[in-house]
Amino acid sequence: MIATVEDGRLTALRPDKDHPLSAGFACQKGIAFAEVVNDPDRVTTPLRRTDSGFVPVGWDEALDDIAARLTRIHRRHGSGAVAWYMGNPAAFSYSHLFAAIAFAKGIGPDSHFFSSSTQDTSSRLLANQFLYGAPFPVPIPDLMRTDLLVMLGANPVVSHGSFLTAPRIKDRMHDIVKRGGRVVVVDPRRSETAAQFEWLGIVPDSDAYLLLSLLHVLFTEDLVDRLARAQADGLDWLQEQCVPFSPEATSRHTGIPADAVRALARDLAGTERAAVYGRLGTCVGRSGTLTTYLIDAVNLAAGNLDVPGGSVFSTLGMPGQKWGSMAMGASLRRSYRRKRTRVGGFRSVIGAEPAALMAKEISTPGRRQIKAMFIGAGNPVLSVPNGDELEAAFADLDLSVGLDLYVNETTAHCDYVLPVTSMYERDDFAVTFQMFQATPFRQATDAVVASPGQARTEWDIIADLIGRTAIRTPVFTALRSAARVVARRGKRLSPCPAIDVMIRLSEGGDRFGLRRGGLTFRRLIDRHPHGVVVAPEIRTGVLGNVVVYPKGRVRLAHEDIATEISALATRSQPPGYPLRMIGMREPRSENSWLHNSPLLMRGKRIQHALMHADDAAARQLSDGDEVCVRSPYGQIAMAVSLTTDIVPGTVAIPHGWGHKGSGGWQIANRAGGANVNRLMSSDPADVEALAGMSWLTGVPVQVELTRS
Repeated sequence: MIATVEDGRLTALRPDKDHPLSAGFACQKGIAFAEVVNDPDRVTTPLRRTDSGFVPVGWDEALDDIAARLTRIHRRHGSGAVAWYMGNPAAFSYSHLFAAIAFAKGIGPDSHFFSSSTQDTSSRLLANQFLYGAPFPVPIPDLMRTDLLVMLGANPVVSHGSFLTAPRIKDRMHDIVKRGGRVVVVDPRRSETAAQFEWLGIVPDSDAYLLLSLLHVLFTEDLVDRLARAQADGLDWLQEQCVPFSPEATSRHTGIPADAVRALARDLAGTERAAVYGRLGTCVGRSGTLTTYLIDAVNLAAGNLDVPGGSVFSTLGMPGQKWGSMAMGASLRRSYRRKRTRVGGFRSVIGAEPAALMAKEISTPGRRQIKAMFIGAGNPVLSVPNGDELEAAFADLDLSVGLDLYVNETTAHCDYVLPVTSMYERDDFAVTFQMFQATPFRQATDAVVASPGQARTEWDIIADLIGRTAIRTPVFTALRSAARVVARRGKRLSPCPAIDVMIRLSEGGDRFGLRRGGLTFRRLIDRHPHGVVVAPEIRTGVLGNVVVYPKGRVRLAHEDIATEISALATRSQPPGYPLRMIGMREPRSENSWLHNSPLLMRGKRIQHALMHADDAAARQLSDGDEVCVRSPYGQIAMAVSLTTDIVPGTVAIPHGWGHKGSGGWQIANRAGGANVNRLMSSDPADVEALAGMSWLTGVPVQVELTRS
């Protein structure tokens, strides 16, 4: 983006035509972000909740009180009484990421850590851990070279890629077709992406059946590539698991004819450069980890893993990267085997617990009952199952603190809301996304405007808070000591040097002077304001350096995966709920937090449920009718829109709505809408067994006309 700044105020944003990858493209959400920066409803001073509402307070008053209360809770109950919830935007800010990790890990070994990852990514990361020995790296499709791209549960025309950083991704997909290739979109809805390519409709939450049947064909027709046996252990084990899942057997689950499955399997094996890619829709069903594992297994079996045009690994090219992954992988595997949540007995995935169980961890008495909760850039009341339960649980907390741009449906219940910076008011580097890039690329940015009011970065807030506590854990003590040392030099403690080290050691970096003219954090900002491509394409043949298991071989055989496959045979649907609900991203929404932008909310936008015209006719529903959507767990009301671009039996509802006046954003509150996650279950029995993912797709529902 190019920012226009007049008299210290951000007045406009426009696409950067000189950006080497986006080349003048930006989505409307990015262009509208100036309205977020300048929003009169934005929190710009610390707020304390009183019986009559929030009142402004100074930073010293707020942090002194928070520190004193946190210290008392820690002394009385231990670190197990403290929790942090990290929302999705934290992944886009190194300041926030380091702050969350420093606090959550530094407060003590028994603390609770929740994040939006259990609503979107944990199953992907756990599948990596099973297959490759560590949660990172993440395989991505080699968009620039593939000739067949099969996408499941992804809508990049709207989302612009997830676990896949590819500016102008729509153009890259059309390039595949232009060079004679194909893009096949497997989805219950003819999404914005599917409408532009080949659409293969599928019954919601049945991707695992489809993938198992693809593997069945690859094995029974002797289409498994020889490369697969050189790359992996456990192919014979996997073949045995796939025996019951012939295309004929799975078609009743998926709705996809057996001939179509066989043709797709043959195409994946017969196309020299092919890749299968899955995202959110494949991660948030009842078998999200299994489904994600199977996506990679299909790529492997068809000979499309770690080869040009296939499913590849965008590594940093950093010396010793494998040893770091080995250490992380070993630690996380130990944690996965040994640590269990006190509610539901779930295992730890990348250190995070199931966010769906957050309310129960607050309200359930006993050791490690949460007494203090910090919410960073999140709105879990609208994003986790059964948000009403979470709202009620806030009353049981002794301390709750939100770090956010707004008073939203969640932070409205906090004792304090602390103002934070937007991306235009801090320096930054997209550290989380360096390994998801279709074209290896680096870009760093400086702040372009000053923070409004008293807003601070999350790192500065948490470093200051830690300095005021009397909690004597090793990490907190070390951070306080380091802060004093740098303060004597007239500076503030910052994680930026760690980012600089990563840039210097990565591909394109200066290797601390060994590579003349190489990149550093500062040089990226000063010499490459539009960013710089560090390699024309992703390196392949890196599997031996990526996999941390002995001999660098993928490991397919896992007891947990076998258990999940066996569980597919016992799935049942509750009577009275014949439809299946899926999510639906909207081009002008970003989860729950862009509904206060006048530009994005123009045209009297309302939330609606999308259903097939035949399903509506069977219920005597007309387009625009107000309907009640019921699940076994709750109900919501909204208008219905009819279409034939959806698999019959499917209802699609956008998430992120349900603003109800309890927060401080006026346009969002007027828009209202329904919180779709009221239809979801927070019962531990309904949380995905392996990664603790919330069950958000394929939820059984019924739709009826609202009776006056």
